[in-house]
Amino acid sequence: LTLRAVGGLTTAEIARAFLVPEATMAQRISRAKQRIAAAGASFAPPPGEWAGRLAVVLHVLYLMFNEGYAATSGPDASRPELTAEAIRLTRAVHRSLPEDAEVAGLLSLMLLTEARHPARTTADGGLVPLAEQDRSLWRPDLIEEGTGLVTGALTRGPLGPYQLQAAIAAVHAEARDAEETDWPQILALYDLLERVAPSPVVTLNRAVAVAMVNGPQAGLDVLA
Repeated sequence: LTLRAVGGLTTAEIARAFLVPEATMAQRISRAKQRIAAAGASFAPPPGEWAGRLAVVLHVLYLMFNEGYAATSGPDASRPELTAEAIRLTRAVHRSLPEDAEVAGLLSLMLLTEARHPARTTADGGLVPLAEQDRSLWRPDLIEEGTGLVTGALTRGPLGPYQLQAAIAAVHAEARDAEETDWPQILALYDLLERVAPSPVVTLNRAVAVAMVNGPQAGLDVLA
């Protein structure tokens, strides 16, 4: 519901983000509206609910950024205005909670991902795979800021999924070219991520890392 009201995403876009059919998501949004109306929920939760509310806020910002970076609808591959707004809002959360490791991890993940944006598409809008991107086009300012954030976050803990995803992005950012990528380190991070926050997307990405370390058949075995 927040993705609709704040992020401006359509029901179809939200459904794709949650890997469910559009009709299912429409029902969820409708039920959420009814529950909020019945409960008289407010934007000022009691202190005991802050941790749970923060987790939801971070998830909303994460999905908003993802839709902006890799648009699932419309003529363009990305929606820069949406990624910019997600980063702006996440910076605001980080200013309010500077010691929260997962907030820092999410901001780091966004910055390290956004750093690749100039090299992500061709002149005619086609997508360029990560291994083929011209890394001289990556933004060093965002890489430096993002790497600093995740380095600090990992020392504070507890370990969370946004910190792990940011650490994976940082390993990619440290490689001068695709051949220098430290895939064993990435695989180790995906092993942790799959234990902390398992999902089909994490499993698929881990299978890629397994294939890069142990060969294509090993990656296919993970998916099987």
